[in-house]
Amino acid sequence: MDFWLAPLDPARPHLVDAAIAWHARLMVLAWAILLPLGVILARFYKITPRQDWPSRCDNRFWWIGHLVLQYAGGLAMLGGLAMLLAGPGLKGPGHLHALAGWSVLAFGGAQFLGGWLRGSRGGPGEPSLRGDHYDMTPRRILFEWLHKSLGYIALALAVLAILTGLWLANAPRWMPALLGFWWALWLFLFIRMQRQGRAVDTYQAIWGPSPHHPGNARKPIGWGIRRPGGEGREETRGSR
Repeated sequence: MDFWLAPLDPARPHLVDAAIAWHARLMVLAWAILLPLGVILARFYKITPRQDWPSRCDNRFWWIGHLVLQYAGGLAMLGGLAMLLAGPGLKGPGHLHALAGWSVLAFGGAQFLGGWLRGSRGGPGEPSLRGDHYDMTPRRILFEWLHKSLGYIALALAVLAILTGLWLANAPRWMPALLGFWWALWLFLFIRMQRQGRAVDTYQAIWGPSPHHPGNARKPIGWGIRRPGGEGREETRGSR
């Protein structure tokens, strides 16, 4: 127990201002827990295990969960930023932590901005059949490439920012150990569900595999994304 409670660097004390401590807690909550869980939902739960797809399309479970987790993570991120600006700052060689941290904030802000500017939806059952998503316009294609790419880059930078922040704060050893266990579990689940083929194309998850939908003529966007339905199958709309 003494080993795990001891600071990472025995030569330095573990003395952190209260505002900086809350900055760290909120950033870890956002970037190590809430936002990564939102990624898992968005990637692997567009079609849930018991869903009768394509008879029932457009399961909103992933969308609502992703939205709640990302907005909660965004609020925690803003709270962490406020605590950083209110505190005295950490002393020492924190250039790498500062670079990674501000980069994460920039990528996170870009993700929210891109989501707000992603364009209209369209499709059957909507007020207008035409829409950026249903028609897969250049605007929607650009959004999907940027949103998926920047999201994973931001998560990788967040790991670097958190680890360097723990070192600067000379955190107790149990903190990086617990985070390492959580990240390993997240990565295990990610790889497992990816191998199970659960990374389903958003377009087909929403509208089904029928070739009458214009977006099905394009390849899915992103690495490791699959389309589970064959061509030419008709589907009915699920309840909203």
